[in-house]
Amino acid sequence: MSSKSRLVALLLCLFLGGLGIHRFYVGKTGTGIIYLFTFGLFGLGWVIDFIMICVGSFTDKRRDFVKNW
Repeated sequence: MSSKSRLVALLLCLFLGGLGIHRFYVGKTGTGIIYLFTFGLFGLGWVIDFIMICVGSFTDKRRDFVKNW
């Protein structure tokens, strides 16, 4: 499991998901930059990430699940 907080990732995704800040938080800078310039892949990627964080299937840079609240 990842050392990153699921609650922090969820809140970042909820309020700043269109800018990809939650992806920068977990170390995914490449996709974070893509989200930044495409407003969260035109809103669709942001919604998918939000759902994945809620159900506990979102991963960090090392592909460890972000599950700790």
